[in-house]
Amino acid sequence: MTAAQDVAPDAGPTVLRDCADAEAYVASVCFKHGPPTLTGVELEWLLHDVAAPGAPVDVRTLRAALGPHAPTALDPRSPASPLPAGSTVTVEPGGQIELASPPLPDLAGLLRTVRADAVVLHGLLAARGLRPQPRAADPLRPPVRVLDAPRYRAMEQAFDRLGPHGRSGMCSTAAVQVCLDAGEGTDIARRWSAVHALGPVLLAAFANSPFLHGRRTGWKSSRWASWLRADPARTTPPPAADHAVGGDPAAGWARRVLSSPVLCVRRDGAWQVPEHLTFADWVRGALPVPPTIADLDYHVSTLFPPVRPHGHLEVRYVDAQPGRLWALPTAVLVALLSDPSVTDRAMAACEPAQGRWVSGARRGLADRVLARAAATVFDLACAQLPAVGAPVWVVEDLVAMTERQVRRGRCPADDPAPETGEIA
Repeated sequence: MTAAQDVAPDAGPTVLRDCADAEAYVASVCFKHGPPTLTGVELEWLLHDVAAPGAPVDVRTLRAALGPHAPTALDPRSPASPLPAGSTVTVEPGGQIELASPPLPDLAGLLRTVRADAVVLHGLLAARGLRPQPRAADPLRPPVRVLDAPRYRAMEQAFDRLGPHGRSGMCSTAAVQVCLDAGEGTDIARRWSAVHALGPVLLAAFANSPFLHGRRTGWKSSRWASWLRADPARTTPPPAADHAVGGDPAAGWARRVLSSPVLCVRRDGAWQVPEHLTFADWVRGALPVPPTIADLDYHVSTLFPPVRPHGHLEVRYVDAQPGRLWALPTAVLVALLSDPSVTDRAMAACEPAQGRWVSGARRGLADRVLARAAATVFDLACAQLPAVGAPVWVVEDLVAMTERQVRRGRCPADDPAPETGEIA
């Protein structure tokens, strides 16, 4: 959900009149073939004003804090300059701040870049009295949308038809999103299968949002629960057959894209929010004006499954972490996908936990099946970190988490929220 997506359709777009053509296009652009060399990370934080922690984020204060780094969704006149090490800043509907790294070829360089830019970003925010929450869901405030972009108005309207959870997901949650190359040849299917197999386990191990809107929800990841219930056609994991080893992930994803509901139709400056209209319906003539390639690209950006292919694989199932611990899910995924034999062993360990997404979000590692899988997965990751060039502090932090939490069937949601933490 970025400001870059708040754009009008391109001039002279290609019109789509055949579902097979639309599926072929999705398959070609969402899974880019190439050596798996680059990794990126997108870090989100909920913010509160130290002087008024129960108040919504003040847009003027946030705009002033970010200065030339403010995204155009926050300040249309901003140059939206990257941070010194190259990361960009965006703002989510409820005022959550997001740092998006450039894609980089080595883990150490990625962590160094993000740490440097996080220090700068949080220094700018602190100077205006804004502080990050250590949890991945807002423990106190109701969901309030502070950005008035057309995209977010449309999302709110569509989600509100189904209940209150969409507003909570949009405005009151934060995640660590790890972006990985899809790979090449047959390795694409393995990597796609692996990030889904790891999903319930890592969701449970890093669950960090037991409170939402002033109450304990009964979920270890209230963030995931909010998104899961916001609009299941848009947010749920794919069927097991669509991420099975040896399958065709591009074809499965293309089918899902076409069968998913259209969130909005952008025409002549007016944004419509249709009901019960899939993109396939639109292609087949359900609306007077046929969709374009630009409409299809935009439609893909309105789907929020646990892993979203964007040419690369955007892993979206990890809760935001306190302090510098955002580096751990990033390092775990890089380590486990760095060597096919390690990947295969991790997938085998996760096999008994297949499909336990809801249990992982609700119970964390109190689910014994997930806890057993997590112990093996974290051991594999710890052993592989030196091979991927992980800094010593990351190795030490992951070993400590493995011993203190994972082996004891605990996750961050089981511990008190830290009052302070080293952001970088």
